[in-house]
Amino acid sequence: MSGRLYLDGVSVVFDGFRALNNLSLIIEPGELRAIIGPNGAGKTTMMDIITGKTRPTAGVVQFDDHDLTRLDEAAIANLGIGRKFQKPTVFDALTVFENLELALKSPRDPWSCLRWVLGPDYQRRIEATLAEIGLAERAGDKAAILSHGQRQWLEIGMLLMQEPQLLLVDEPVAGMTDQETEHTAALLRRIAGQRSVVVVEHDLEFVRALGSKVTVLCEGSVLSEGSIDHVQNDPRVIEVYLGR
Repeated sequence: MSGRLYLDGVSVVFDGFRALNNLSLIIEPGELRAIIGPNGAGKTTMMDIITGKTRPTAGVVQFDDHDLTRLDEAAIANLGIGRKFQKPTVFDALTVFENLELALKSPRDPWSCLRWVLGPDYQRRIEATLAEIGLAERAGDKAAILSHGQRQWLEIGMLLMQEPQLLLVDEPVAGMTDQETEHTAALLRRIAGQRSVVVVEHDLEFVRALGSKVTVLCEGSVLSEGSIDHVQNDPRVIEVYLGR
């Protein structure tokens, strides 16, 4: 299985401010990892570095054998790195099924688009993804009438249609009900394994439900790493983040 992410000695400096400071991190293929930390810890900058939105000042950023610092955002996406932002970007006027159909990984040149027909293989992939994200019964509904949580699941499904090897997910449960939060944890646990999933989150109960290794960032570098119990009991994490 491919999809190993390797960061070593990564620093990012903006106008004298060090957003990342000698950050080193390894995400193995198929791993589910939670990233937590106070505001300004470097979580978003780390995702910007991985997706090519920001260039590091120093350090190594590799995905399998590819040097991500030499690639633009489109090339990195084509390698199989998908990113889900906190605010879902789905097409309200389209149905759930049509949103997934639009997101399919398929030839995009003009000739292919003119000849495009939704074949049985693509139909099966969409139906499998609908089942995986828990929206099979809403396939014919417009995205506009979905709940906040369902819109988040639809966007995760749209990313899955791109067949990513690594999925970066930013605060997926902000604003969700307890039931939606439980569904999201189960969904992310399911889709990891076939691909690597990195979740940036503030909700520690949700992080606990993921049951994954946790990395705590502070001031642009790794402060602590291990199980949720380990990091919650780390005096340094309590001091800078948990505040109790």
